[in-house]
Amino acid sequence: MKKLAHRVAIVTGAGAGIGKGIARRLAAEGASILVAELNTESGQAVAEGIKRDFAVPVIAHAVDMCDKTQVQAMVETAVNTFGSIDILVNNAWASRRGAPPFTPVEGKTDEDFEHAFKMGHMAAFWAMQAVFPYMRDKRWGRIINIASLNGVNAHPYTVDYNVAKEALRSLTRTAAREWATHQICCNIICPAARTEAYDKFAAAQPDNAAELLKLNPMGRMGDPETDIGGVAAFLASDDARYLTGNTLFADGGSHINGVPWMA
Repeated sequence: MKKLAHRVAIVTGAGAGIGKGIARRLAAEGASILVAELNTESGQAVAEGIKRDFAVPVIAHAVDMCDKTQVQAMVETAVNTFGSIDILVNNAWASRRGAPPFTPVEGKTDEDFEHAFKMGHMAAFWAMQAVFPYMRDKRWGRIINIASLNGVNAHPYTVDYNVAKEALRSLTRTAAREWATHQICCNIICPAARTEAYDKFAAAQPDNAAELLKLNPMGRMGDPETDIGGVAAFLASDDARYLTGNTLFADGGSHINGVPWMA
């Protein structure tokens, strides 16, 4: 039997990149999947690919993670469709529309921070609160929150994102402490992966991308499905039942010496 057979997972921001990779890897291990994605078209495409490749129950669900009511409805949909919820992966992220990229601290606005905190922290908080009663009653649950090396290493020009992701790590560790008695494990992954966004960056700045890869001890970016998804599948399984409150760096060793992803 596959290690996640009979488990039900919600993966947010699963329409592309790391979220897509994690959703596919959990499905490969037998989990039923709710693909939570703002972009209806990409979410449906991922769901169809999962159904085709892994033959597990799967649905796509359109959700704006910055809307608490929609987040709660997402969890209700998973429970109504599959009968339970066992695994929550909080991965969704989208920059504020119209915000200039890579702005120093003095140039950030209140709106930048409000959006980042709602998207990167509150969305996960709402989802965690919504799944808690179901996991508590089953005395089994896995919460996997996707944070970032940006916050850990204090990368420049993304302070709003950094702060939100570090708040998410603190939330995860606190929930791990409080919910351990209910056998709910809460952990964090800080990934480095070759996603669509990374490919755009590498195409636009090939020299910079090449230099950054030289600083990665393994010399490559991770694959969202096999490298990052594999870590998520482990955390979601019974093999990780005694592991909680941890940050796992699935980054090829980049965190060891603090790879500066931007000069």
